[in-house]
Amino acid sequence: MTVAFWCVLIAIILPYACVAIAKFSGGDYGPSANHAPREFLAGLSGWRQRAHHAQLNSFEIAPAFAAAVIIAHLAGGASQALIDSLAVAFIISRLFYIGCYIADWAPVRSVVWFMGVGLIVAMFVVAA
Repeated sequence: MTVAFWCVLIAIILPYACVAIAKFSGGDYGPSANHAPREFLAGLSGWRQRAHHAQLNSFEIAPAFAAAVIIAHLAGGASQALIDSLAVAFIISRLFYIGCYIADWAPVRSVVWFMGVGLIVAMFVVAA
């Protein structure tokens, strides 16, 4: 397995880390909340709500990242080291994105999001 493939696994796990922060950091998620977790998450506010929103965005971007990694591998136009570097940079951008989302740094978050999308596009470009 390449580093880039391991990064795909990390991208798949990141949304679950976000929802864990949203659910379990307040001490109010118990058995009753587990019967309707979507209702519980919809009722959150503040930074916990933003953690939930970061979860949703992480689920949205993961398929595009996974596709970019797989296509870059299959196309063979770029070195493995370059693909791995772009994948690691994407995961770092996602970690910053999640941190910015939770901290409510909206302008910075948007810039970091565009950087992440740019890294996905870069994988296609270098593989061409």
